[in-house]
Amino acid sequence: MTVTREHATMLNGHEFAYLDSGEGPALLFIHGLTGSQRNWAHLIDALDHEHRVLAPDLFGHGASAKVMGDYSLGAHAATLRDLLDLLGIDRVTLVGHSFGGGIAMQFCYLFPERVERLVLVASGGLGRDVSPLLRAATVPGAEWVLPVIASGWVRGRVEAVGRLLTSRGWRASPEVTEVWRGFTSLADADTRRAFLATTRGVIDPGGQTVTAHDHLPMAIAIPTLVVWGTRDRMIPAWHATTAHEAIAGSRVVLFVGAGHFPHLDEPERFAELLSDFMAG
Repeated sequence: MTVTREHATMLNGHEFAYLDSGEGPALLFIHGLTGSQRNWAHLIDALDHEHRVLAPDLFGHGASAKVMGDYSLGAHAATLRDLLDLLGIDRVTLVGHSFGGGIAMQFCYLFPERVERLVLVASGGLGRDVSPLLRAATVPGAEWVLPVIASGWVRGRVEAVGRLLTSRGWRASPEVTEVWRGFTSLADADTRRAFLATTRGVIDPGGQTVTAHDHLPMAIAIPTLVVWGTRDRMIPAWHATTAHEAIAGSRVVLFVGAGHFPHLDEPERFAELLSDFMAG
């Protein structure tokens, strides 16, 4: 059995955390806003017997540094390139979820020679539409409101309601669990500052501000798989059509009934789909 290796290294003078497990063709998983390497941990055992699996915490997330600096898509893409250089990996299959999908597409645009395949999971950067919750984080004054709603008092009350509902038979979906984990991380001031800087770099009160439309044609030579949940309330599933029309030969797979985290809603199906895509 392959042992997952948790690492921390210095990139651009700051601590950067990542998982590294297995051997073979490399898979680089890129999480979304308020996410971390934990979003992919459940997939490692299913994939690392045939692939080298990398799952970093982006700067501003998880165990990586919350730097005072650039949180743009290009900056994150360059950091991931630096990680691959450090590990001596020439080419990877990129798997980007939500905000991570935007980073993956930016990586393809900047470093196309480093990309073997591209997998976009409920990806950002494909249209203006995005959840009002994320748009609200870009409104002036959000930096004063977030500490209140992410406070221990509020979180304690919500968790009490959750325990009551659980006692009556309710079970939180993987999406609800992950969204809650991400929200609770905002209780930390440095994480909250990084979240606001990142969000405001790609979203405004009207929706997403960064589009891949100008760059998507660059990815024509890169085999691309697009995965979406039909009940995604964060980014509408019809954005998958945009990617399919812009990237010749791309394949779209919809997970009926899944939300914004199809890889958590149906992990076995997602792992099998990814393995087949890699083999093809």
